Amino acid sequence: MSPKLPPDEVSTAYDVWADVYDSQTNATRDLDAIVLHAQDPALFQGDVLEIGCGTGKNTEWLAPRARSVLALDGSENMLKRARQRPGVQHVRFLQHDLRETWPAPDASFDTVTCNLVLEHIEGLSFVFSEAKRVLRPGGSFFVCELHPLRQLQGKQAHFMNPQTGTLQMVRAHLHDISDYLNAALSAGLVLAQAQDCRDASDPRTGVPRLLALRWRKP
Repeated sequence: MSPKLPPDEVSTAYDVWADVYDSQTNATRDLDAIVLHAQDPALFQGDVLEIGCGTGKNTEWLAPRARSVLALDGSENMLKRARQRPGVQHVRFLQHDLRETWPAPDASFDTVTCNLVLEHIEGLSFVFSEAKRVLRPGGSFFVCELHPLRQLQGKQAHFMNPQTGTLQMVRAHLHDISDYLNAALSAGLVLAQAQDCRDASDPRTGVPRLLALRWRKP
């Protein structure tokens, strides 16, 4: 058995963020929900693994649509919020470090969804290999992340810390679009859809806020 990874400062930050995550203004969070809801409904009708579920903003939407949902997150305070959402009684919530082998058997899910998580994980290859492992043949891996062009502008996850009243930045890793594509290619996943997502009020020339990608397991 491989040694357990050291505590993650990202999860510690999200433990603090949990109390105000849903109430503070967050255009990235809100657009992410819009993008997810616009996907083909059939994508979420089977057994769904949600990695990085946070306060359950997407879990609440997934729960009545999916046959089953397993929701993972590294922050116990985020999970406490998620468990309180209406309609999630049949969702299985687990605290888990996503940098370690996921608590799911091989070929056990139809869809894996990952929203606003991967900027916090340096090693993308592990995530994509785990997604490939747990997906059934023909299954989908849906990813929606802060757009790399935004990252190049210096944008990253942040919040107003309710304990200190100061702006707190959450550790992030810069990932180019090619990093996502190459990690998926190495894992043996096939790109099915790509989308640059802008705020409704932004012009066509504006830098996209989010990058949404979907792969399929052959």
